[in-house]
Amino acid sequence: MTIAFTICSINYLAQARTLGDSLAVTNPEIRYFVGLVDRLDGVSFDEDFRPDFPLVEIHAIGIEGFEEMSARYNITELNTAVKPYYFTYFFEKYPEAEKVIYFDPDIIVFQPLSQLLANLETYEAVVTPHICTPIEDRKTPNELHHLNTGIYNLGFVAFRKSPQTVRFIKWWEEKLRFECLIALCDGLFVDQNWMNFLPLFISNTLIERDPGYNAAYWNLHERFFSEGETGTFMVNEHYPLIFFHYSGYDPARPTVLSKYQDRFELSERPDLQALFELYKNSLITNGNSYYRKYPCCYIKPAKTLRYQRVRKWLKKPVQYMIDQIDTI
Repeated sequence: MTIAFTICSINYLAQARTLGDSLAVTNPEIRYFVGLVDRLDGVSFDEDFRPDFPLVEIHAIGIEGFEEMSARYNITELNTAVKPYYFTYFFEKYPEAEKVIYFDPDIIVFQPLSQLLANLETYEAVVTPHICTPIEDRKTPNELHHLNTGIYNLGFVAFRKSPQTVRFIKWWEEKLRFECLIALCDGLFVDQNWMNFLPLFISNTLIERDPGYNAAYWNLHERFFSEGETGTFMVNEHYPLIFFHYSGYDPARPTVLSKYQDRFELSERPDLQALFELYKNSLITNGNSYYRKYPCCYIKPAKTLRYQRVRKWLKKPVQYMIDQIDTI
């Protein structure tokens, strides 16, 4: 049995539903769950917007000290900090699940994951690097950004259950309990930099370089897209597009490829038009504007979180505070 899951708060359920829809079409044998970093107490969705997939609320999976974690992190940090805990939950709750796959909610899966599942028979873990070839300009993001934010993109990671992966995930849990911050001067960028250790701690790790995996704004310099005769999206003419990661895309600003990059304008990449039109329409249909009105119940106002971090820094050297000031 294979489980795939994503993590989000209520405000991102349109993305999670779009991902789930794509998995239901391409991989109906995989059980899909949404890890919900939010509470459904008192929430009543309109009939058209009740998710078809199980929502596993974060308070139900038994994270020790979760309330302290939620007070420590902003919404991005918190949603990434709980990732290894959900892996533990699924491996323990469903003993028959030998393989568990994580996808960020802003992903569409376009093909059966048969090769990934086959690779997990041989390898204990699979990750994808942000880039596989050099970047020839100084735009954002470039190699320096990836050195700061992690070699591998944690919008996707897959594990086969084994004593070694269980130990790694437990180690990862403890790192993210306190150190899942966006604090680049501390060498931290949520959960990603910790994953640099994965191929070292689990030697039987596959670094998947197939360009059909985890295509996104950060690797578009090396990937170009087309539609085959059967309607299948292809990458660099020879590779089926397995999944596309629409990180930083907002259907309210449909001409902006991603808010996190300045390398490409969507209007300048006709090969991407169909992919982004499909995603925009899917998010609208799945209630993007409807779910956006729900604030995450665990997140304190930004001003309060900012104060807590500044108070923590008062115990540290002045130069450290100066170096960190741009991260808040």
